[in-house]
Amino acid sequence: MFNRDMLADTFAMITWGIVVGMSVELLAGLSFEQSLQSRLLSIPVNLLTARAYGLYRDGLIRRGHFIGTGFFQLALLDVLAFISFQIPLYSTMVFFTGASVEQVVAAATGQVGAMIIMGRPYGIYLQLCRNWFKPATVPAV
Repeated sequence: MFNRDMLADTFAMITWGIVVGMSVELLAGLSFEQSLQSRLLSIPVNLLTARAYGLYRDGLIRRGHFIGTGFFQLALLDVLAFISFQIPLYSTMVFFTGASVEQVVAAATGQVGAMIIMGRPYGIYLQLCRNWFKPATVPAV
């Protein structure tokens, strides 16, 4: 049921969400307890969506190969993947907290800037986690 890619993608999203999400929330003025509660509540969502995001990102990068595979091209594709996947998810979560449509739009719009900044670093971190989870090669006997 679980494969290494699924575990790597899930580990990456949960650890990234805890470290980066908590940092952003603390800078935004949330107390440590509020941020910890927010991060703990995000874990089930991350468990459900991490692999889907990894597959979505991979597919977008495969389809976008025509623009190149250099740093800037991959950065653009990572940002596009992050925004186009995370904003609908984020908007849905905010909506179900009881926010009005106007509040959802305002919150999601505010998140776009952060996601532009976080898209490529998360893509690099995701790939690093995938490399960590690859099986070690066993020397031939």
